[in-house]
Amino acid sequence: MIASSSEFITVLRHYNPWWRGSSPADLPTWRRPVFDYIFRWMQSPPAPRALLLSGARQVGKTTLFLQVIQALIEDGVGAEKILYATFDHPLLKSLGLDGLIKLWREFEPETDGIEYLFLDEIHTVTDWQTWLKLQVDFEKKRRIAVTGSATPLVTEGQESGVGRWHTLRIFTLSFYEYLHLKQIDIPAPPALDSLAELFDWSPEQFARVGADSAPMVAHFHEYLLRGGFPQTALMNSITAAQKLLREDIVDKVLKRDMTALFGVRRVLEIEQVFVYLCLHGGGIMDMQMLCRNLELKKPTVNNFINLMEAAHLIYKVPPFGYGKEILRARYKIYLADPAIAPSVLLTAATLLEDPTALGAAVETTCFKHAFARYYPVRVGFSYWRGRKDREVDIVAEVRGEVIPFEVKYRARNTGIADLKGLAEFCTARNVSHGYVITRDSADFSIVSPPLKVESTRGLEPVRWARIPAPLACYWLGKTELDE
Repeated sequence: MIASSSEFITVLRHYNPWWRGSSPADLPTWRRPVFDYIFRWMQSPPAPRALLLSGARQVGKTTLFLQVIQALIEDGVGAEKILYATFDHPLLKSLGLDGLIKLWREFEPETDGIEYLFLDEIHTVTDWQTWLKLQVDFEKKRRIAVTGSATPLVTEGQESGVGRWHTLRIFTLSFYEYLHLKQIDIPAPPALDSLAELFDWSPEQFARVGADSAPMVAHFHEYLLRGGFPQTALMNSITAAQKLLREDIVDKVLKRDMTALFGVRRVLEIEQVFVYLCLHGGGIMDMQMLCRNLELKKPTVNNFINLMEAAHLIYKVPPFGYGKEILRARYKIYLADPAIAPSVLLTAATLLEDPTALGAAVETTCFKHAFARYYPVRVGFSYWRGRKDREVDIVAEVRGEVIPFEVKYRARNTGIADLKGLAEFCTARNVSHGYVITRDSADFSIVSPPLKVESTRGLEPVRWARIPAPLACYWLGKTELDE
Protein backbone atom coordinates (compact mmCIF):
# COMPACT_ATOMS: atom_id res chain seq x y z
CA MET A 1 0.00 0.00 0.00
CA ILE A 2 1.24 3.50 -0.80
CA ALA A 3 -0.15 4.89 2.48
CA SER A 4 -0.97 3.67 5.97
CA SER A 5 -4.45 2.61 7.09
CA SER A 6 -4.74 5.72 9.25
CA GLU A 7 -4.00 7.95 6.25
CA PHE A 8 -6.63 6.19 4.17
CA ILE A 9 -9.17 6.46 6.99
CA THR A 10 -8.44 10.18 7.38
CA VAL A 11 -9.35 10.70 3.73
CA LEU A 12 -12.48 8.56 4.06
CA ARG A 13 -13.61 10.41 7.19
CA HIS A 14 -13.20 13.69 5.33
CA TYR A 15 -15.60 12.53 2.62
CA ASN A 16 -18.09 11.12 5.16
CA PRO A 17 -18.59 13.91 7.74
CA TRP A 18 -21.95 12.40 8.84
CA TRP A 19 -19.99 9.66 10.61
CA ARG A 20 -19.03 12.28 13.20
CA GLY A 21 -22.39 14.03 13.26
CA SER A 22 -21.65 16.78 10.72
CA SER A 23 -23.36 17.64 7.44
CA PRO A 24 -21.71 18.17 4.05
CA ALA A 25 -20.41 21.73 3.79
CA ASP A 26 -21.89 24.31 1.40
CA LEU A 27 -24.68 22.04 0.20
CA PRO A 28 -27.31 24.03 -1.73
CA THR A 29 -30.84 23.93 -0.37
CA TRP A 30 -32.35 23.93 -3.87
CA ARG A 31 -32.67 20.50 -5.42
CA ARG A 32 -32.90 19.60 -9.07
CA PRO A 33 -36.07 17.71 -10.06
CA VAL A 34 -33.98 14.58 -10.75
CA PHE A 35 -33.15 14.47 -7.02
CA ASP A 36 -36.55 12.93 -6.27
CA TYR A 37 -35.92 10.11 -8.73
CA ILE A 38 -32.55 9.24 -7.18
CA PHE A 39 -33.90 9.46 -3.63
CA ARG A 40 -36.84 7.17 -4.41
CA TRP A 41 -34.52 4.69 -6.11
CA MET A 42 -32.25 4.47 -3.04
CA GLN A 43 -35.24 4.15 -0.72
CA SER A 44 -36.95 1.45 -2.76
CA PRO A 45 -35.28 0.34 -6.00
CA PRO A 46 -37.85 -0.64 -8.65
CA ALA A 47 -35.49 -3.42 -9.73
CA PRO A 48 -32.52 -5.24 -8.13
CA ARG A 49 -29.97 -3.03 -9.85
CA ALA A 50 -27.42 -0.36 -9.08
CA LEU A 51 -28.01 3.19 -10.28
CA LEU A 52 -25.44 4.76 -12.61
CA LEU A 53 -25.49 8.55 -12.99
CA SER A 54 -23.82 9.42 -16.26
CA GLY A 55 -22.98 12.96 -17.34
CA ALA A 56 -20.30 15.53 -18.07
CA ARG A 57 -17.90 16.83 -15.46
CA GLN A 58 -19.22 19.62 -13.22
CA VAL A 59 -22.83 18.83 -14.09
CA GLY A 60 -23.76 18.35 -10.42
CA LYS A 61 -23.68 14.57 -9.89
CA THR A 62 -21.72 14.78 -6.63
CA THR A 63 -24.05 17.44 -5.23
CA LEU A 64 -27.03 15.21 -6.03
CA PHE A 65 -25.36 12.34 -4.17
CA LEU A 66 -24.69 14.46 -1.08
CA GLN A 67 -28.24 15.83 -1.08
CA VAL A 68 -29.62 12.29 -1.25
CA ILE A 69 -27.33 11.20 1.60
CA GLN A 70 -28.55 14.12 3.71
CA ALA A 71 -32.17 13.23 2.94
CA LEU A 72 -31.60 9.57 3.86
CA ILE A 73 -30.14 10.56 7.23
CA GLU A 74 -33.07 12.92 7.83
CA ASP A 75 -35.34 9.99 6.94
CA GLY A 76 -33.83 7.92 9.76
CA VAL A 77 -31.03 5.97 8.06
CA GLY A 78 -28.04 5.53 10.36
CA ALA A 79 -24.99 7.53 9.32
CA GLU A 80 -22.78 4.46 9.72
CA LYS A 81 -24.84 2.74 7.02
CA ILE A 82 -23.81 5.27 4.34
CA LEU A 83 -20.49 5.32 2.48
CA TYR A 84 -19.42 7.98 0.01
CA ALA A 85 -16.12 7.92 -1.89
CA THR A 86 -14.73 9.57 -4.99
CA PHE A 87 -12.12 7.86 -7.12
CA ASP A 88 -10.94 11.23 -8.36
CA HIS A 89 -8.86 11.15 -5.17
CA PRO A 90 -5.56 9.36 -5.92
CA LEU A 91 -5.39 7.54 -2.57
CA LEU A 92 -8.88 6.11 -2.85
CA LYS A 93 -8.25 5.18 -6.47
CA SER A 94 -5.13 3.26 -5.44
CA LEU A 95 -7.15 1.49 -2.74
CA GLY A 96 -9.60 0.03 -5.25
CA LEU A 97 -13.20 -1.01 -4.71
CA ASP A 98 -12.66 -4.08 -2.54
CA GLY A 99 -10.01 -2.26 -0.51
CA LEU A 100 -12.44 0.60 0.04
CA ILE A 101 -15.14 -1.71 1.42
CA LYS A 102 -12.60 -3.46 3.66
CA LEU A 103 -11.39 -0.12 5.03
CA TRP A 104 -14.99 1.00 5.67
CA ARG A 105 -15.65 -2.19 7.61
CA GLU A 106 -12.56 -1.59 9.75
CA PHE A 107 -13.86 1.85 10.65
CA GLU A 108 -17.60 1.05 10.81
CA PRO A 109 -18.24 -2.62 11.68
CA GLU A 110 -21.00 -4.32 9.72
CA THR A 111 -24.48 -4.44 11.28
CA ASP A 112 -27.90 -5.66 10.19
CA GLY A 113 -29.93 -3.63 7.74
CA ILE A 114 -29.59 -1.92 4.38
CA GLU A 115 -26.26 -0.33 3.41
CA TYR A 116 -25.97 2.61 1.01
CA LEU A 117 -22.92 3.08 -1.20
CA PHE A 118 -22.34 6.24 -3.25
CA LEU A 119 -19.26 5.98 -5.46
CA ASP A 120 -18.12 8.90 -7.62
CA GLU A 121 -16.14 8.56 -10.87
CA ILE A 122 -16.20 4.77 -10.68
CA HIS A 123 -15.22 4.55 -14.36
CA THR A 124 -11.62 5.38 -13.40
CA VAL A 125 -11.29 2.09 -11.47
CA THR A 126 -10.14 -1.06 -13.24
CA ASP A 127 -12.81 -3.76 -13.74
CA TRP A 128 -15.55 -1.68 -12.11
CA GLN A 129 -18.22 -3.39 -14.24
CA THR A 130 -17.34 -6.85 -12.91
CA TRP A 131 -17.22 -5.57 -9.33
CA LEU A 132 -20.59 -3.89 -9.63
CA LYS A 133 -22.13 -6.99 -11.21
CA LEU A 134 -20.96 -9.15 -8.31
CA GLN A 135 -22.24 -6.63 -5.75
CA VAL A 136 -25.69 -6.58 -7.35
CA ASP A 137 -25.82 -10.37 -7.67
CA PHE A 138 -24.56 -11.34 -4.21
CA GLU A 139 -24.84 -8.36 -1.82
CA LYS A 140 -28.61 -7.98 -1.70
CA LYS A 141 -28.62 -5.65 1.30
CA ARG A 142 -26.55 -3.02 -0.48
CA ARG A 143 -28.08 -0.22 -2.52
CA ILE A 144 -25.43 1.23 -4.76
CA ALA A 145 -25.32 4.43 -6.78
CA VAL A 146 -22.28 5.34 -8.89
CA THR A 147 -21.31 8.16 -11.25
CA GLY A 148 -19.24 8.38 -14.40
CA SER A 149 -18.16 11.41 -16.42
CA ALA A 150 -17.23 9.25 -19.39
CA THR A 151 -18.40 5.94 -20.73
CA PRO A 152 -15.77 3.84 -22.52
CA LEU A 153 -17.22 2.61 -25.81
CA VAL A 154 -15.45 -0.71 -25.77
CA THR A 155 -14.62 -2.08 -22.35
CA GLU A 156 -13.61 -5.63 -21.60
CA GLY A 157 -16.35 -7.37 -19.64
CA GLN A 158 -18.91 -4.64 -20.21
CA GLU A 159 -21.48 -7.18 -21.40
CA SER A 160 -21.43 -8.82 -17.96
CA GLY A 161 -23.13 -5.76 -16.50
CA VAL A 162 -26.26 -5.98 -18.62
CA GLY A 163 -29.28 -5.89 -16.32
CA ARG A 164 -27.17 -5.06 -13.25
CA TRP A 165 -27.47 -1.29 -13.32
CA HIS A 166 -29.85 1.37 -14.55
CA THR A 167 -28.28 4.38 -16.28
CA LEU A 168 -29.69 7.82 -15.47
CA ARG A 169 -28.25 10.55 -17.65
CA ILE A 170 -27.66 13.89 -15.92
CA PHE A 171 -27.66 16.92 -18.21
CA THR A 172 -26.47 20.46 -17.70
CA LEU A 173 -29.02 22.74 -16.05
CA SER A 174 -32.06 23.64 -18.10
CA PHE A 175 -33.02 27.30 -18.33
CA TYR A 176 -35.88 26.56 -15.90
CA GLU A 177 -33.42 25.06 -13.40
CA TYR A 178 -30.95 27.89 -13.94
CA LEU A 179 -33.56 30.51 -12.98
CA HIS A 180 -34.47 28.58 -9.84
CA LEU A 181 -30.87 27.91 -8.82
CA LYS A 182 -30.02 31.60 -9.09
CA GLN A 183 -33.31 32.54 -7.37
CA ILE A 184 -34.21 34.98 -10.14
CA ASP A 185 -37.54 36.62 -9.37
CA ILE A 186 -39.47 37.08 -12.62
CA PRO A 187 -43.10 36.35 -13.51
CA ALA A 188 -43.49 32.61 -13.99
CA PRO A 189 -45.18 31.57 -17.24
CA PRO A 190 -48.36 29.50 -16.88
CA ALA A 191 -47.74 25.79 -16.40
CA LEU A 192 -48.10 23.53 -19.43
CA ASP A 193 -48.52 19.78 -19.44
CA SER A 194 -47.62 19.80 -23.13
CA LEU A 195 -46.42 22.29 -25.69
CA ALA A 196 -49.36 21.12 -27.78
CA GLU A 197 -51.65 23.04 -25.39
CA LEU A 198 -50.49 26.23 -27.12
CA PHE A 199 -52.58 25.33 -30.16
CA ASP A 200 -55.69 25.93 -28.03
CA TRP A 201 -54.62 29.36 -26.74
CA SER A 202 -56.38 32.57 -27.67
CA PRO A 203 -54.56 35.55 -29.23
CA GLU A 204 -55.04 37.39 -25.92
CA GLN A 205 -53.19 34.64 -24.03
CA PHE A 206 -50.26 34.80 -26.44
CA ALA A 207 -50.07 38.58 -26.15
CA ARG A 208 -50.23 38.57 -22.35
CA VAL A 209 -47.70 35.78 -21.75
CA GLY A 210 -45.39 37.15 -24.43
CA ALA A 211 -45.34 40.56 -22.75
CA ASP A 212 -44.87 39.03 -19.29
CA SER A 213 -41.91 36.97 -20.52
CA ALA A 214 -39.88 39.98 -21.69
CA PRO A 215 -37.75 40.05 -18.48
CA MET A 216 -36.59 36.51 -19.29
CA VAL A 217 -34.59 37.58 -22.33
CA ALA A 218 -31.62 39.14 -20.49
CA HIS A 219 -31.37 36.13 -18.17
CA PHE A 220 -31.59 33.78 -21.15
CA HIS A 221 -28.68 35.54 -22.82
CA GLU A 222 -26.64 35.31 -19.63
CA TYR A 223 -27.54 31.61 -19.44
CA LEU A 224 -26.08 31.17 -22.94
CA LEU A 225 -22.81 32.72 -21.72
CA ARG A 226 -22.61 30.97 -18.35
CA GLY A 227 -24.04 27.65 -19.44
CA GLY A 228 -25.87 25.05 -17.43
CA PHE A 229 -23.09 23.96 -15.10
CA PRO A 230 -24.17 24.70 -11.48
CA GLN A 231 -20.77 25.96 -10.36
CA THR A 232 -20.35 28.40 -13.23
CA ALA A 233 -23.97 29.51 -12.99
CA LEU A 234 -23.41 30.77 -9.45
CA MET A 235 -20.09 32.55 -10.00
CA ASN A 236 -20.18 36.34 -9.83
CA SER A 237 -18.02 36.88 -12.89
CA ILE A 238 -18.99 35.52 -16.31
CA THR A 239 -15.33 35.76 -17.34
CA ALA A 240 -14.26 33.63 -14.37
CA ALA A 241 -17.09 31.18 -15.05
CA GLN A 242 -15.98 30.70 -18.65
CA LYS A 243 -12.34 30.32 -17.61
CA LEU A 244 -13.33 27.53 -15.22
CA LEU A 245 -15.43 25.84 -17.90
CA ARG A 246 -12.63 26.10 -20.44
CA GLU A 247 -10.13 24.57 -18.01
CA ASP A 248 -12.48 21.73 -17.11
CA ILE A 249 -13.20 20.90 -20.74
CA VAL A 250 -9.72 21.27 -22.20
CA ASP A 251 -7.48 20.26 -19.31
CA LYS A 252 -9.53 17.64 -17.48
CA VAL A 253 -11.59 16.01 -20.22
CA LEU A 254 -9.56 16.35 -23.42
CA LYS A 255 -6.13 16.04 -21.86
CA ARG A 256 -6.66 13.88 -18.78
CA ASP A 257 -9.76 11.73 -19.24
CA MET A 258 -9.11 10.96 -22.89
CA THR A 259 -5.66 9.70 -22.02
CA ALA A 260 -6.56 7.84 -18.84
CA LEU A 261 -9.80 6.22 -20.02
CA PHE A 262 -9.43 5.80 -23.75
CA GLY A 263 -5.66 5.65 -24.21
CA VAL A 264 -5.59 8.73 -26.45
CA ARG A 265 -2.02 9.85 -27.01
CA ARG A 266 -2.62 12.39 -29.79
CA VAL A 267 -3.94 14.99 -27.36
CA LEU A 268 -3.13 18.00 -29.56
CA GLU A 269 -5.02 16.53 -32.49
CA ILE A 270 -8.15 15.68 -30.52
CA GLU A 271 -8.07 19.21 -29.09
CA GLN A 272 -7.89 20.60 -32.65
CA VAL A 273 -10.90 18.53 -33.70
CA PHE A 274 -12.85 19.77 -30.67
CA VAL A 275 -12.01 23.40 -31.44
CA TYR A 276 -13.17 22.81 -35.03
CA LEU A 277 -16.49 21.50 -33.69
CA CYS A 278 -16.79 24.56 -31.46
CA LEU A 279 -16.40 26.74 -34.55
CA HIS A 280 -19.00 24.78 -36.52
CA GLY A 281 -21.37 23.62 -33.75
CA GLY A 282 -24.97 23.04 -34.83
CA GLY A 283 -23.99 22.64 -38.46
CA ILE A 284 -23.90 19.58 -40.69
CA MET A 285 -20.42 18.16 -40.39
CA ASP A 286 -18.34 18.19 -43.55
CA MET A 287 -15.94 15.35 -42.78
CA GLN A 288 -13.83 15.83 -45.90
CA MET A 289 -13.26 19.51 -45.18
CA LEU A 290 -12.46 18.83 -41.52
CA CYS A 291 -9.92 16.16 -42.43
CA ARG A 292 -8.36 18.35 -45.12
CA ASN A 293 -8.11 21.43 -42.87
CA LEU A 294 -6.59 19.52 -39.95
CA GLU A 295 -4.58 17.09 -42.11
CA LEU A 296 -6.09 14.08 -40.35
CA LYS A 297 -7.43 10.79 -41.67
CA LYS A 298 -11.16 10.08 -41.57
CA PRO A 299 -10.93 7.01 -39.24
CA THR A 300 -8.94 9.11 -36.74
CA VAL A 301 -11.49 11.93 -36.76
CA ASN A 302 -14.41 9.49 -36.47
CA ASN A 303 -12.74 7.87 -33.48
CA PHE A 304 -12.17 11.24 -31.80
CA ILE A 305 -15.79 12.27 -32.34
CA ASN A 306 -17.09 9.00 -30.90
CA LEU A 307 -14.87 9.49 -27.85
CA MET A 308 -16.16 13.03 -27.35
CA GLU A 309 -19.69 11.70 -27.49
CA ALA A 310 -18.81 9.06 -24.89
CA ALA A 311 -17.35 11.81 -22.67
CA HIS A 312 -20.64 13.79 -22.93
CA LEU A 313 -19.01 16.71 -24.74
CA ILE A 314 -21.17 16.53 -27.86
CA TYR A 315 -24.38 15.14 -29.31
CA LYS A 316 -24.24 13.45 -32.71
CA VAL A 317 -27.50 13.82 -34.65
CA PRO A 318 -28.27 11.75 -37.77
CA PRO A 319 -30.42 12.87 -40.70
CA PHE A 320 -34.11 12.04 -40.68
CA GLY A 321 -35.09 9.06 -42.76
CA TYR A 322 -34.70 5.33 -43.16
CA GLY A 323 -32.50 2.93 -45.12
CA LYS A 324 -30.92 4.48 -48.19
CA GLU A 325 -32.03 7.97 -47.13
CA ILE A 326 -29.37 8.08 -44.44
CA LEU A 327 -26.83 5.53 -45.66
CA ARG A 328 -24.24 8.10 -46.69
CA ALA A 329 -25.71 11.22 -45.12
CA ARG A 330 -23.76 13.47 -42.78
CA TYR A 331 -24.29 14.04 -39.08
CA LYS A 332 -24.97 17.24 -37.23
CA ILE A 333 -22.87 17.94 -34.17
CA TYR A 334 -24.17 19.86 -31.16
CA LEU A 335 -22.03 20.72 -28.15
CA ALA A 336 -23.29 19.54 -24.77
CA ASP A 337 -23.93 23.11 -23.62
CA PRO A 338 -24.18 26.48 -25.39
CA ALA A 339 -21.50 28.09 -23.19
CA ILE A 340 -18.78 25.65 -24.22
CA ALA A 341 -18.01 27.23 -27.62
CA PRO A 342 -17.65 30.86 -26.44
CA SER A 343 -15.64 29.67 -23.43
CA VAL A 344 -13.18 27.65 -25.51
CA LEU A 345 -12.96 30.16 -28.37
CA LEU A 346 -12.81 33.22 -26.07
CA THR A 347 -15.67 34.84 -28.02
CA ALA A 348 -18.05 35.48 -25.13
CA ALA A 349 -17.59 39.25 -25.32
CA THR A 350 -19.00 39.35 -28.86
CA LEU A 351 -21.50 36.47 -28.77
CA LEU A 352 -24.59 38.61 -28.30
CA GLU A 353 -23.52 40.94 -31.14
CA ASP A 354 -22.77 38.14 -33.60
CA PRO A 355 -26.09 36.96 -35.15
CA THR A 356 -24.57 33.78 -36.59
CA ALA A 357 -22.86 32.69 -33.37
CA LEU A 358 -25.88 33.65 -31.27
CA GLY A 359 -28.20 31.68 -33.54
CA ALA A 360 -25.93 28.62 -33.24
CA ALA A 361 -25.87 28.95 -29.43
CA VAL A 362 -29.67 29.14 -29.26
CA GLU A 363 -30.08 26.15 -31.58
CA THR A 364 -27.64 24.21 -29.40
CA THR A 365 -29.54 24.99 -26.22
CA CYS A 366 -32.92 24.25 -27.82
CA PHE A 367 -31.65 20.85 -28.96
CA LYS A 368 -30.23 20.13 -25.51
CA HIS A 369 -33.53 21.01 -23.85
CA ALA A 370 -35.56 18.86 -26.23
CA PHE A 371 -33.10 15.97 -25.95
CA ALA A 372 -32.99 16.10 -22.14
CA ARG A 373 -36.76 16.39 -21.89
CA TYR A 374 -37.56 13.39 -24.09
CA TYR A 375 -34.51 11.23 -23.31
CA PRO A 376 -36.32 9.10 -20.67
CA VAL A 377 -38.88 7.92 -23.25
CA ARG A 378 -36.17 7.03 -25.78
CA VAL A 379 -37.12 9.56 -28.41
CA GLY A 380 -35.27 9.54 -31.70
CA PHE A 381 -33.73 12.87 -32.76
CA SER A 382 -32.61 13.85 -36.22
CA TYR A 383 -32.49 16.75 -38.64
CA TRP A 384 -34.04 16.95 -42.10
CA ARG A 385 -32.75 18.36 -45.37
CA GLY A 386 -34.86 18.58 -48.53
CA ARG A 387 -34.59 20.18 -51.94
CA LYS A 388 -32.46 23.29 -52.47
CA ASP A 389 -30.81 22.64 -49.06
CA ARG A 390 -34.05 23.47 -47.26
CA GLU A 391 -33.76 22.20 -43.72
CA VAL A 392 -35.57 21.49 -40.46
CA ASP A 393 -33.18 21.93 -37.54
CA ILE A 394 -34.55 19.30 -35.12
CA VAL A 395 -36.98 16.43 -35.66
CA ALA A 396 -38.23 14.47 -32.64
CA GLU A 397 -40.03 11.15 -33.03
CA VAL A 398 -42.17 10.85 -29.91
CA ARG A 399 -44.38 7.79 -29.42
CA GLY A 400 -44.91 7.37 -33.13
CA GLU A 401 -45.45 11.08 -33.79
CA VAL A 402 -43.02 13.23 -35.75
CA ILE A 403 -42.51 16.72 -34.26
CA PRO A 404 -40.33 19.28 -36.10
CA PHE A 405 -38.58 22.23 -34.44
CA GLU A 406 -37.13 25.09 -36.50
CA VAL A 407 -34.91 27.67 -34.76
CA LYS A 408 -35.10 31.22 -36.19
CA TYR A 409 -33.43 33.38 -33.56
CA ARG A 410 -33.16 36.75 -35.27
CA ALA A 411 -34.30 40.31 -34.77
CA ARG A 412 -37.08 40.47 -37.37
CA ASN A 413 -40.39 38.68 -37.22
CA THR A 414 -40.39 35.14 -38.61
CA GLY A 415 -43.14 34.72 -41.21
CA ILE A 416 -44.40 31.81 -43.26
CA ALA A 417 -42.14 32.79 -46.18
CA ASP A 418 -39.11 32.17 -43.93
CA LEU A 419 -40.17 28.58 -43.22
CA LYS A 420 -40.03 26.91 -46.62
CA GLY A 421 -38.05 23.98 -45.26
CA LEU A 422 -40.60 23.37 -42.51
CA ALA A 423 -43.44 23.61 -45.05
CA GLU A 424 -41.75 21.12 -47.38
CA PHE A 425 -41.12 18.69 -44.51
CA CYS A 426 -44.71 18.85 -43.22
CA THR A 427 -46.07 18.27 -46.73
CA ALA A 428 -43.71 15.40 -47.53
CA ARG A 429 -44.24 13.64 -44.18
CA ASN A 430 -47.90 14.52 -43.48
CA VAL A 431 -47.02 16.39 -40.29
CA SER A 432 -49.81 18.68 -39.10
CA HIS A 433 -48.04 20.71 -36.42
CA GLY A 434 -44.58 21.92 -35.46
CA TYR A 435 -42.70 24.57 -33.50
CA VAL A 436 -40.72 27.62 -34.56
CA ILE A 437 -38.31 28.97 -31.95
CA THR A 438 -38.00 32.75 -32.29
CA ARG A 439 -36.25 35.67 -30.60
CA ASP A 440 -38.79 38.45 -30.03
CA SER A 441 -41.10 38.02 -27.03
CA ALA A 442 -43.85 39.59 -29.13
CA ASP A 443 -43.32 36.97 -31.86
CA PHE A 444 -45.49 34.45 -30.02
CA SER A 445 -48.52 33.05 -31.85
CA ILE A 446 -49.97 30.31 -33.99
CA VAL A 447 -49.37 30.60 -37.73
CA SER A 448 -51.18 28.61 -40.41
CA PRO A 449 -49.53 28.19 -43.80
CA PRO A 450 -51.84 27.41 -46.73
CA LEU A 451 -51.18 23.68 -46.40
CA LYS A 452 -53.22 20.59 -45.58
CA VAL A 453 -51.92 17.10 -44.91
CA GLU A 454 -53.43 13.65 -44.62
CA SER A 455 -54.21 12.39 -41.11
CA THR A 456 -56.38 9.74 -39.48
CA ARG A 457 -59.12 12.37 -39.44
CA GLY A 458 -58.80 13.16 -43.14
CA LEU A 459 -57.28 16.37 -44.50
CA GLU A 460 -55.98 18.52 -41.66
CA PRO A 461 -54.58 22.07 -41.79
CA VAL A 462 -50.92 22.60 -40.87
CA ARG A 463 -50.28 24.84 -37.87
CA TRP A 464 -47.06 25.98 -36.26
CA ALA A 465 -46.56 27.48 -32.82
CA ARG A 466 -44.01 30.32 -32.81
CA ILE A 467 -42.44 30.39 -29.34
CA PRO A 468 -39.75 32.79 -28.06
CA ALA A 469 -36.66 30.77 -27.13
CA PRO A 470 -36.67 31.68 -23.40
CA LEU A 471 -40.25 30.44 -23.06
CA ALA A 472 -39.61 27.28 -25.09
CA CYS A 473 -36.56 26.38 -22.98
CA TYR A 474 -38.40 27.23 -19.76
CA TRP A 475 -41.25 24.85 -20.59
CA LEU A 476 -39.03 22.12 -22.05
CA GLY A 477 -36.83 22.36 -18.96
CA LYS A 478 -39.64 21.38 -16.60
CA THR A 479 -39.42 17.64 -16.15
CA GLU A 480 -43.15 17.14 -15.80
CA LEU A 481 -43.67 18.44 -19.35
CA ASP A 482 -45.00 15.63 -21.55
CA GLU A 483 -45.48 16.01 -25.28
